[in-house]
Amino acid sequence: MNMQQSLPQEYYQLLEELQAADFVLIELTLYLDTHPGDINAINQFNQYAQYRQKIKQTIESKYGPLQQYGNSYSDAKWSWNSAPWPWQV
Repeated sequence: MNMQQSLPQEYYQLLEELQAADFVLIELTLYLDTHPGDINAINQFNQYAQYRQKIKQTIESKYGPLQQYGNSYSDAKWSWNSAPWPWQV
């Protein structure tokens, strides 16, 4: 993707939501490492994992894959090299 080409505001909003969900999941992971029996935290972790997956699917369906090496599906055009890479925005 051309670095000069601007992306819609929606892309940045979705990416920010994805980053926020990642932050929550990291914090919950750290908490659950020391409190593995906390059912409420496990439920919250699972809810955020599902929420994160939905955001990721939305981004990838509109703007292309976010991750490589099997973490994101590819379309028939192998668009990995044409999508806005997270470090480019």
